[in-house]
Amino acid sequence: MARRGRVELRRIEDRTSRQVRFSKRRAGLFKKAFELAVLCDAEVALLVFSPAGKLYEYSTSSIEGTYDRYQRFAGAGTNVNGGDASSNNDGDPSNIQPRLKEIASW
Repeated sequence: MARRGRVELRRIEDRTSRQVRFSKRRAGLFKKAFELAVLCDAEVALLVFSPAGKLYEYSTSSIEGTYDRYQRFAGAGTNVNGGDASSNNDGDPSNIQPRLKEIASW
């Protein structure tokens, strides 16, 4: 059976197709988050905002608890790109709330 190949990453112009793709991709992402949590006993929190601004969330425990834990962590580790995690939030974990609100307003 032949492989499908890579999907070209560009914005889907047709609104209906874009919504269908978003729903399928979101479901796959949530499934992967669940698998990561179960297989690796990891605490996972995932926030996704739809193009219409609707919030979808998944968390292995309370999302507020995970967020509080993230704030206490204060960037002591590294991110998956190998850089310093504090560079993701300019060294100030308190500025994530305005950034989340900014993202939600898209």
